[in-house]
Amino acid sequence: MTARIADLDPDQLSEEQKVIYDTIANGPRKGVRGPLAVWLHRPGLARTAQALGQYCRYETSLEPRLSELAILILGRYWSAGYEWAAHKPIALNAGLSEAVVNAIRDGQAPAFDQHDEAAVYAFLTELLRNHKVSPSVFAFAESMLGKDGVVDLTGIAGYYTLISMTINVFEIPVPEGAISEMED
Repeated sequence: MTARIADLDPDQLSEEQKVIYDTIANGPRKGVRGPLAVWLHRPGLARTAQALGQYCRYETSLEPRLSELAILILGRYWSAGYEWAAHKPIALNAGLSEAVVNAIRDGQAPAFDQHDEAAVYAFLTELLRNHKVSPSVFAFAESMLGKDGVVDLTGIAGYYTLISMTINVFEIPVPEGAISEMED
């Protein structure tokens, strides 16, 4: 399957697109692919969204194990195969257990050994299900992650919802060489 919108040819970019392309390609992502390649069609969106994404992926107060857990929860919720395929190995490398990852993939509530992981899961699943978070779940998340962590987790939820929507709307296939684990 190919995406609904073709990647732009780097040699045919406008000056504004070239600046954004170079910023992304030379940053921690080391390339312009997936949703970022779609956004490049609209340079203002690409510039703003990639900056938010860089913060949400690399600069939050959450350790990578927890932010990757959040990304997987959101990717699974949206059945965003590209996001799942891209982040599953990163999540495992960051210290998430294979049992937790597989449970999320399978739509099951994981059995967490870590209370901070349970807090991220409870917060995001309640937010996605109810579109808000109860006082008890908020208090649990804040006790495990701190105020900054809850703010950052909410930002990650918003950003990776945008990512997942872009993946699904433009039918971005899983990265080359990856196997789709998402069923709609």
